Amino acid sequence: MIRLTTPTGTAVEGHTITIRQSTFAGRPLGLCFDETHGDLYIADAYMGLLRVGPHGGLATKIVTHAQGIPLRFTNSLDIDQSSGAIYFTDSSSQYQRRWPGPSTYTAGKNLGTFSTRRARHYLSVVLSGDRSGRLMKYDPASKQVEVLVSNLAFPNGVALSKDGSSILLAETTSCRILREKLSELLFSYPWTGNVLLKLPFDITKLQSALSRYRGGGFAVRLGENGDVLEVFEDDDGKQVEVCK
Repeated sequence: MIRLTTPTGTAVEGHTITIRQSTFAGRPLGLCFDETHGDLYIADAYMGLLRVGPHGGLATKIVTHAQGIPLRFTNSLDIDQSSGAIYFTDSSSQYQRRWPGPSTYTAGKNLGTFSTRRARHYLSVVLSGDRSGRLMKYDPASKQVEVLVSNLAFPNGVALSKDGSSILLAETTSCRILREKLSELLFSYPWTGNVLLKLPFDITKLQSALSRYRGGGFAVRLGENGDVLEVFEDDDGKQVEVCK
């Protein structure tokens, strides 16, 4: 949270100030504990892969680059509790979540409430059709990072199956959930696994859809084999009635 105040701690009402993005704190998007050692690993959109020890304290940067390419939009992670391996996504190597360069923030009436004009650079990942996203693996023992899959369209959430044999990945731009056995992943190649779920929506047309958006939405609970277990619809049932 950022709070603009005077030296005495009083909120600066209606005052506009330009802050360099490099002075910002991070933006944690994914969190997961290593149950063996008690470390908390963090997928931070701005800082990369971070770690906080079992006794707390400041986060330490663990991974900031992979194959010479900076992590620009670290998004989600999961940990194989048996091996300690960390699987995480970098949504884009071209775009960051925040807008690059200075942004303007205005102090509001409530402490810590601000408006920004140029913070949604992440929408460019979708609207441009960018496919520079990656799925990576970090080994805490060797301190090595591997790019497992590249050429992904806004890879978002990632999760291991209960037995740790497969990995599931949410690809935002293509509106689908992907699944692949870890033993069959081809390092740095485009995804070759199964499509577990594909939503009937072209998210690249989001810009035109926003003008007629009136709310509503849904969530789907899937089994590990892609079976639809439950559908949560919007209150009116007008947006989605069936999902299969």
